[in-house]
Amino acid sequence: MGSGNGFFSTQEFNLDSKWLIDPQQLFVGPKIGEGAHAKVYEGKYKNQNVAIKVVRRGETPEEIARREGRFAREVAMLSKVQHKNLVKFIGACKEPVMVIVTELLLGGTLRKYLLNMRPKCLDMCVAIGFALDIARAMECLHSHGIIHWDLKPENLILTEDHKTVKLADFGLAREESLTEMMTAETGTYRWMAPELYSTVTLRQGEKKHYNHKVDAYSFAIVLWELIHNKLPFEGMSNLQAAYAAAFKNVRPSAEDLPEDLAAIVTSCWQEDPNARPNFTQIIQMLLHYLSTVSPPELVMMPPKRTTSENVVFPPESPGTSSLMAARDDVAETQKTVDGEDRRKGFFFCFNQCY
Repeated sequence: MGSGNGFFSTQEFNLDSKWLIDPQQLFVGPKIGEGAHAKVYEGKYKNQNVAIKVVRRGETPEEIARREGRFAREVAMLSKVQHKNLVKFIGACKEPVMVIVTELLLGGTLRKYLLNMRPKCLDMCVAIGFALDIARAMECLHSHGIIHWDLKPENLILTEDHKTVKLADFGLAREESLTEMMTAETGTYRWMAPELYSTVTLRQGEKKHYNHKVDAYSFAIVLWELIHNKLPFEGMSNLQAAYAAAFKNVRPSAEDLPEDLAAIVTSCWQEDPNARPNFTQIIQMLLHYLSTVSPPELVMMPPKRTTSENVVFPPESPGTSSLMAARDDVAETQKTVDGEDRRKGFFFCFNQCY
């Protein structure tokens, strides 16, 4: 695994000095998320509220090399692109532990937002507005030759006013020019493009069978979910949904959608990746549809829920659904960060609670 710029080396960690975080100025507050390979905390860096992702190094040499490579790749992706619909990267450091620091988004994940709203659906104009946010983020990534590979509601975070969606979690992102092979852990089956399943079992060195159009397929599933506020392939497990999509060409029903909108969804999830539109085309199609519908009605935001009412959804990949403060879940611990004298230093937290 490698790249000429050194970002993808597991042996060294190269990062422009402007992105290097000083651990001495990093203060850790309450934990707001945990995945298989990382924990995410709310905290402060130079008096700015931030999300702090601490990546576990692993136990075996192979595991350490794999996680260091993934960490370097994610940092490279985050530092390479900036866009209003991508989570803002603040910096990273590799010692004493691997840390990624980003802006703290207070609106929660799109997944949780939609779940709190059920059985109601988003106003159509609001749903299309969110879809445009996502499509613009993806257009930016693809213009830099980056495939996200893990586009799903858990990786889409809302701003505090619930008016903007930002794409997060670049742990699986790749440069399209690289020929690194897929692994079974890549992506989340329910949202993954069908062509990815055949690459999972390819031998190292065989020609890859995917390109940036895998993200267009995932976008179609997310768009369908935005409109219907239902889990795609409802009633199926993740693996059953993957099998149905890949080997039976099954898709969620688009029959009840307006013609123009159905055309967008079905074109994006076509079986032939080359027949799917790119995100510049998707944006134009969404804008055209938006121009044909009436202005959005006043939409009631889902009510705040207390800790006892909330369901906690563990992240499915490191950092997923964790680049935000779940204010309804950590209200009691928020004062830990607000009080300067009560904050934990980074090294204290590492030694005491990691």
